[in-house]
Amino acid sequence: MLMRTDPFRELDRLAQQLMGPGTWSRPSPMPMDAYREGDQYVVAFDIPGVSADAIDIDVERNMLTVKAERRPATKADDAQTELSERPLGVFSRQIVLADTLDTEHIQADYDAGVLTLRIPITERAKPRKISIGAGAGRKEISD
Repeated sequence: MLMRTDPFRELDRLAQQLMGPGTWSRPSPMPMDAYREGDQYVVAFDIPGVSADAIDIDVERNMLTVKAERRPATKADDAQTELSERPLGVFSRQIVLADTLDTEHIQADYDAGVLTLRIPITERAKPRKISIGAGAGRKEISD
């Protein structure tokens, strides 16, 4: 038998029970991190316990949508649940991507419950030098 002493965890569990599991029409949010790494924009989503075939990634124009569904684990007929804290149902997150990202070449990897998307930054968004022509001489301005 398990004993808990964290009152805030109990409040989180109660709120989850009141809201119910996420559905396709009202999905639960999923936590994420986003950062720039060299010439790529990286977005990582925490979705542990979800199989790779239950993850759906869509890009329409500049809107990235990630949906995943966590189903209950199959149990023996005589099993009795003592504690159930892991959220089930549908999880979703939408992100508006900048026009400077190349949505045609997104790479997706799923490992250890973390979905990582790598989105290349377009050439036009990278810093560059511009030459200035002034009569006979030319000067170059650099960053």
